[in-house]
Amino acid sequence: MRHFLPPLFLAGAVLAAAPVRAQVSPGPLAQAHAALDGATDCFRCHARGQAKAQMDMRCLACHTEVDWMRTQQRGFHARVATQACATCHPDHGGRGFTLIAWEGGRPERFPHAKAGWVLEGKHASLACRDCHKPGFQRSEAVELLQVKDPAKSWLGLETSCVNCHTDPHRGSLGRHCLSCHDQARWSPAQRFDHARTGYALTGAHTKRACADCHATLAVNEGPDARGALRPRWRPVPHAHCVACHRDPHAGRFSGECSRCHTTAGWRAVNERRFDHDQTRYPLRGAHAGVRCDGCHAPAHGGAKPRFARCMDCHSDAHRGTATVQGAAVDCASCHTVQAFRPSTWPRTEHARTRYPLLGAHATVACEGCHTRADTASAKAATLGSARVRIRPDAATCVACHHDPHVGRFAPGGTRARSEGCPACHSPVAFRPSNFDGRAHAQSVFPLEGAHRAVPCQRCHEELRETATASTLRGGTHRTLRFESKARACADCHQDAHAGQFRARADRGVCESCHDAMAFVPAARFDHDRDTAFRLQGAHARTACAACHRRTTSADGVRIVLYKPTPMRCESCHAPGGAPSPSLRPGVPWFSPRRASILFTTRSGS
Repeated sequence: MRHFLPPLFLAGAVLAAAPVRAQVSPGPLAQAHAALDGATDCFRCHARGQAKAQMDMRCLACHTEVDWMRTQQRGFHARVATQACATCHPDHGGRGFTLIAWEGGRPERFPHAKAGWVLEGKHASLACRDCHKPGFQRSEAVELLQVKDPAKSWLGLETSCVNCHTDPHRGSLGRHCLSCHDQARWSPAQRFDHARTGYALTGAHTKRACADCHATLAVNEGPDARGALRPRWRPVPHAHCVACHRDPHAGRFSGECSRCHTTAGWRAVNERRFDHDQTRYPLRGAHAGVRCDGCHAPAHGGAKPRFARCMDCHSDAHRGTATVQGAAVDCASCHTVQAFRPSTWPRTEHARTRYPLLGAHATVACEGCHTRADTASAKAATLGSARVRIRPDAATCVACHHDPHVGRFAPGGTRARSEGCPACHSPVAFRPSNFDGRAHAQSVFPLEGAHRAVPCQRCHEELRETATASTLRGGTHRTLRFESKARACADCHQDAHAGQFRARADRGVCESCHDAMAFVPAARFDHDRDTAFRLQGAHARTACAACHRRTTSADGVRIVLYKPTPMRCESCHAPGGAPSPSLRPGVPWFSPRRASILFTTRSGS
């Protein structure tokens, strides 16, 4: 607290008005200034005229530690440099007087922020002398202190943490502790950000304790006060993963670990950067798109899967049915790593099987014969996951192909042929059939004459239906039974004579007059033998149409009238020279030629 003595100061003022060598002191000085107490020593501190600035300069000339603080712009005195020293340090209060006038009356209430250091965190709860003690007085101002006992001084402290605290990092991380720690507590280092170091922590590294990485090299740092090894914070080698981690590949792979692995975890492989070509099994084809855990799974051997055979990873999709000459073949015989389908088995190899590919069979897609069984079928369970019939039943054509003849020509059919389908068809093509006229001769209707040139569908109407593109079983197919009942000409051909000869004993069958070569002329017809009117003389040279005129039948069909035909002369040759309608137009009834014909005919009759 401050002590003021107005009467003494008034007396000093009166004495100061006269030029004397000594003056009366207003009171005894404090113990620290006791050596200056005397009538002749006043002007060691007080300038004549009581100039306050002169007095402050003399204070600083003695208290050089304060002058140094002001010059360095440090501490409380640098912030109150414009104030007179006596404002806070009044004297002449007696030997027991305290030279510091504390705000609030005691040091604990001093606003420490005015000294340039705000007390926060743990510092706020400390007593003043916990910090202001000789052990922490390391400033240059300590050497300038005028007090003989530094414990009584408030100067000499530095603002750096290591001024009071032991640096556990032993200078390896610098002297700016507050860049990582705060004043609330030392650990954990709340302000520390590993990303600002030369090695940012990512992935699984963020979950590790500091000592996991910073304790392995602590043996060189020596023990701390408790005998524990001090961690080494810097430098810590981190350029290569093997600086901390053991190489499980024992140097088999070149390059950095980070080229394949990530900090998310050792098993978290960077699939885009990993070069599988460095392994014993370079990825090709479809394998290049498979996830790592698709192969590197416990079922396949884990980190080192087996790969000598396809079935080390893949199950037999054909369940043992893929064999050649009784021996099982490896997957690579038919498939590549590009894709499982389509099969790459060469067709030339089919010659080694029970069914060599010939003719059109050599161009058929594999799945045309090696079909897939329905999932729900009992057969599918025996074929493996692919459900492909690797060994289809190929003993007969109808095992794969639809029989359009519904068994009629199969062995045991109504028109059985011992050869079966090959009797008429070949592997070259199903259509056209190789059934020709010679084969037709073995049927109930041998082809003769003009019949040989008639297209099959003219008689076998079922051939007129549109044929399907494939003859394989399944789907809708036309039926070709070839069961025509036609035996006589009239079964196929219309009666051109409109029934004129039905009264004959043979009922006018076409074969009586015509043969299979052509309908006209009627090669088997003999006028003298087959009619009641024998052609003789001029009649033998007369055209048929001269006697057999064309007419229209009752149903409107134009026909040649053969019966009834008059056989009397006058029926054709009218008397009196009148032309007969049956004679050629323009020929007169009576002429030497006609007379000769009539005479000859008659004489012949």
